[in-house]
Amino acid sequence: MEVGYINTQFKKGVLELCVLSILREQDHYGYNLVKEISSKFPVTEGTIYPLLRRLTAEEYVTTYLVESEQGPARKYYTLTEKGSIYRDELALEWKQLVDIIRYFNVD
Repeated sequence: MEVGYINTQFKKGVLELCVLSILREQDHYGYNLVKEISSKFPVTEGTIYPLLRRLTAEEYVTTYLVESEQGPARKYYTLTEKGSIYRDELALEWKQLVDIIRYFNVD
């Protein structure tokens, strides 16, 4: 299901969880994350890259370089153990929020 418009504040709140969840499944480089998330709701590189820098600074993700045949090396992001724990905490908070919304019949 693709969503055309999502309130900016909603998107910011859930984007971190989306990125961490994607990285839990597989390492990705930044532009690939943008493409994958954009397939579900609009997001730009200008939103993802600052988030990735913050997640790296907070040690939720680490990076490594992979040589590319089509240009410069790509920086891949991988979830750390700390990031995995944080992702699980965010997922629990998200589920609790969804339960509250369902309680008030917002659907």
